[in-house]
Order: sequence, then structure tokens, then C-alpha cells
Amino acid sequence: MDETLEAKVRRLAAGSDLIRTVAAVRADGGVAYALGDAALRHLFKPEIDLLESLGNSARDWTRVRVADGFNPRRVRNCEFHGDVVLGRFTRYVALAGGLEVVAGLSNSTVADSVIGHNALVRDVRLLANYVVGEEAVLVDCGRVTCAPGATFGNGLRVPVALEGGGREVELFAELDVELAAAVARPGGRRREVEAYRAAVADYRRLAASDRGVVGAGAHVWSVPRVEDAFVGPAARIDGAAAVVRSTLLSTPDEPVAVESGSIVTDALLQWGVRVTGQAGVERSVLVESARVDRHGKVQNSVVGPNTEVAAGEVSSCVLGPFVGLHHESLLISTLWPGGRGNVGYGANVGSNHTSRAPDQEFWAGEGLFLGLGVNVKFPCDFSRAPYTVVACGTDLAPQQVTIPFSLVAPRQEPLPDLPPAYNQISPAWMLRENVYALRRCEAKFRARNKAKRSRFDFAVFRPDTVALMLAAARDLDDVPAVRPLYTDRNIPGLGKNVLTDSDRVRAVEAYRFYARYWALGGLLDRVRTAGRGALDAADDDRVWAYQRELLAADGLLADPDEALDLLADMADRVARDVERARQRDDARGVRIIPDYADVHPPVGDDPVVRAARAEAEAIRDAVQSLTTASATRSSRRVAAAR
Repeated sequence: MDETLEAKVRRLAAGSDLIRTVAAVRADGGVAYALGDAALRHLFKPEIDLLESLGNSARDWTRVRVADGFNPRRVRNCEFHGDVVLGRFTRYVALAGGLEVVAGLSNSTVADSVIGHNALVRDVRLLANYVVGEEAVLVDCGRVTCAPGATFGNGLRVPVALEGGGREVELFAELDVELAAAVARPGGRRREVEAYRAAVADYRRLAASDRGVVGAGAHVWSVPRVEDAFVGPAARIDGAAAVVRSTLLSTPDEPVAVESGSIVTDALLQWGVRVTGQAGVERSVLVESARVDRHGKVQNSVVGPNTEVAAGEVSSCVLGPFVGLHHESLLISTLWPGGRGNVGYGANVGSNHTSRAPDQEFWAGEGLFLGLGVNVKFPCDFSRAPYTVVACGTDLAPQQVTIPFSLVAPRQEPLPDLPPAYNQISPAWMLRENVYALRRCEAKFRARNKAKRSRFDFAVFRPDTVALMLAAARDLDDVPAVRPLYTDRNIPGLGKNVLTDSDRVRAVEAYRFYARYWALGGLLDRVRTAGRGALDAADDDRVWAYQRELLAADGLLADPDEALDLLADMADRVARDVERARQRDDARGVRIIPDYADVHPPVGDDPVVRAARAEAEAIRDAVQSLTTASATRSSRRVAAAR
């Protein structure tokens, strides 16, 4: 992170729609926000008489002001208290099923509020201390109220990543996963964290308002309680049980939705977030395009972009992007900023809570897959084992694993002198046996991404993951003595797992193969974009610098054409491995399910397989074109020299 934690908070605050809107509301009570530059006036006596004849009443009509063009016939059976400002109601408002009704107020009690042009307020038992934006809709609600000094959930200090406390993060509306993880795991940046806390305190002061906001075009339907809430433009609150002390950042292109009996309390929901299906979100931030559904529960957590919590429970966690909890499962005190993983049905992360204080935690690596019924006992650290699969029914004892792309599964047979809690680890299993899944993840996340502000590198192989692969290869290769089986007493980073020698040897080869393949891909990109003369040039491209370092160590820069030919051959092998992994599924399915082939597309039609083939062909074509051009230039130089 190039900027300090404090600087990032202040930059986000400077561009915050929430802060900007609150400042406008503070300036004039929300009149300009809801009514623009419309001229205001007091009611004329005939207008008051007409309003009263339509069932309206006010304790003091002199405190009710209206915009020029106000039509009193658009207000019926309402009761006004305190200072109220009403806009013009001249249009029809879309409700549902194509039905449109005229804008205005009916059957509602309004106190100290501003109602924007062409808004619809109908059957609201109490609307107090609110600014309602243009064309917003409030229908069939209980109380929509705001207390003085409301901060809409901003500035709360919550115990993320460690339920018992110690990694607290102050929340604010634009908080992202990277920033939350840095505060939760400060290391040597504790002074920065104190400055972060001060910056969030300033943000909270800027967010404080005596009036709540329902933004332009927002719809609030059939909600018993909306209290101390900032509801951004075009947000949809439909049939929710309550939205209390919360911020809903929203735009017409990325509306927030809270629906179907859900409860949102002390929460900050960013653009495109959905909370539905009687879900509950409390004291948390849902980063853009996250989703909580089907009775899902999230509390004291930061949930990253495109992550979905459905039916499961997330408590005191920092989850990165694209995490899937699609079934009933439990995730407690988990620090998972890399995200991109999955939690299967019945998984219990934090299952060893006893009468002792809940002061332990789990650090998960990017792409971690926790299978059905997995139990993770604390403390546990897989942060340096990205894209590892923990097989169904596995119990993970407290441990640290630093071997990436692995499979951890229960032992198939007991082994003498080995504790029963030890499982079996197959390092680089995802590279050796299931590279199809890695390619599918890249395509799946790219296709499912709805976030517009967060930026992702969807590639599995990047400098950080490759560095972990090569570190694991060195640890596995540098054994003092070859033996049939290894544990963490022989090789660091194996955790509470046993490793066979055959798996060790194959893992070293797989790690180095894919590290070289990644580096050669960088060589191809470099030659195509900058030419062969740029292979030795120093610049600010850190990724290429690392790739070049790996290629130089393998002696692959002496003859770029030969290195590119090797890349083409490796790409063919990767495509075959992708197809082979998919074929295994088909072969098993055909043996077991009689009509499997009738309802499952063949391997050749699989989009991941086709993409791998196309990539291999594209690489070979590019290499052939570059090497042919190189040979032509070389021939011309020789001819010129003669």
C-alpha cells in the first residue's frame, strides 16, 4: 500500500457521497438536496383551507413551507409537526406491475422533514427528521426517524478477525478489505493504525447529521423500522424487518437492496450490495456487490466484493473477494483477505470453542476450499498455502501449513508412531491433478465480477503465488535424507500432516514447471510489446523484473527463440492437463449414472477446456510469428554484412 492508512481514509472521505450529502443537509436542513434551487414560500390561506378539507392537519401551518408550483390536492389525510418543506408533485410514480400513481403525500405523519419534488409518501405512520429526495418512494412503513447526531453506523469499533478482541477495526462506509486487513494485522505499523483511528473519528464527525436521508429515486416499502439511516439514491428497501443506524451507499447503476424480512443494524452497505431472504447484518461492512442471502448472518465483519454468504454464519471475519458460503456453515475469527475460496456445507471454522475465552483465530489463504463437514480448530494458519483444498470430513488440528496448491485429506490407513490427528498432504495437487479447477476459477471470477471500484488480477499465477510455490519447492527438495514418509519434524510447513516421498518429488517438479511457465509467458508478452531489445532493459515493471530473474536463473534468456519454443510446448501440456482433469469427471460419471452422457456436455464442449486449447494455439501462433520474424531479420543482417 503506497499511501498511509490515514491518507487512504482521508482520500476516501474527500470523495464520499455520504460526507458530501451530509454536508449539504447540514447547510440548510436538506432543502437544496431535495428541491434544488426551487423558491420556497409559506402556504396561502386558501391552500390551508383546501389541505384541511382533504383531511390534513398541522399544529402550526406557518412552519410548513412549499416550493413554487405546489399543488395542495396532492396531499391528503396527513398530519404535520414542526418545520416541514414540501416540493412540487406533478408526475406519476411507478409502483409495481406497471402501476403508476400520482406523486404526493397521503395517510402519513410528517415531522421536521423535507419532501423532494415528485416523491411519494403513503401510509407512513411517522416520518421524522428526514430528507426525502426527488422521486423517492416511501410506502406502508412504520417509523422512519432520525435522532440528532446520527452517524449512520460509521466509526464503530468492532472485533474483526479475532472474536475475543485484539484486532479491532473502526468501520466507515467506504472501507475496503485491504485497509481492514492492514489495520487488523498492523505488524510494525501501529503508529499508522493510531493515525487511522483518528482519521476515522474525523470521518464520523463529518458523517454526523440531525437528519436522515432517503436519496433520489430510492424505494422504501413495507418496513416497520428505518432509524438513523442514510439510504442512497435508487436503493431498494422492500419488506425488510428493520434498517437501523446504517449507511446504504447506492447509485442508479449500482442500487443497494435490503429485502424480504432482512435486518440491517449498525452496518455499512456499499454499492450493489444485496441483503435478502431474512438475512441479518450487524456491525459490519459489506463491500461493493457482496451478498447476504437465505438466512445468512454476518456480524462484526468486513465482507469483500462479490462475496456471498447464504445460509451460513460469519462472525468476526475479514473476507476478501469472491468467497462463497452458499450453504449452512460457520466461519468465526477468520482473516481471509485474499478471498476467492469456498466453504462447503457443514464446515465449522472455529469449532473448538470451549469454556476458555474465544481468543484464537484462523488465517486462510487465497483460493482455499473447505469441503463438506470440515472442522478447523484454532489457531490455524493457511495464509501461505493458497489454492489448497481441504477434503470432505477432514478435521484440522491447530497447525501452520505453507505448502500451496495442496490437497489435505484424512489418512487412508493408520501409521505407527503418528498421532491420529495427522492427515495426509499432497503438495501441488491442484497443479498436478486439477489445473482445470484453477482455470475455471479464473474464468468464473472474471464472469461474476460486478464490482466497479475494486480492481482484480484474476490470474492465479502472480508474483506472490509463484514466490510461495518456489519457496515450497525449495523446502521439499532440501530434505536432509530421503525417507518414505515426512512430517513437520522433517519438512517445515507441512502442518499436522504426513507426506509421501512420491508426492514430494512430483510436487517439486510441478511447482517449478508452473513457475517457469508463468515466467515464459512474461517473456512472450515482453517480446511482443517491447521487442527483444527490451529484455535487458531496466524499467519499473516489477512483474517482468521477477520473471526475468527466474528465467535468468534457469538459463532461458541466452536464446529467446528457444525459450519461446519451450513455452509453446508447455502450453500444449497445460491444455492437455486441463482436458485430462475434466475427462476424469466424465469417466467416473458415465460408470455411475446411466444417462450421464445425455445430460452433461462432452469434454470438447467445456468452455474451460476450449479456452485452454485456444490459449495454447494462440501462444504457438505468436511464438511462430515472432521466431519467423526474428529469423528473417537475422538473414537480412547477414546478407547486408556480405
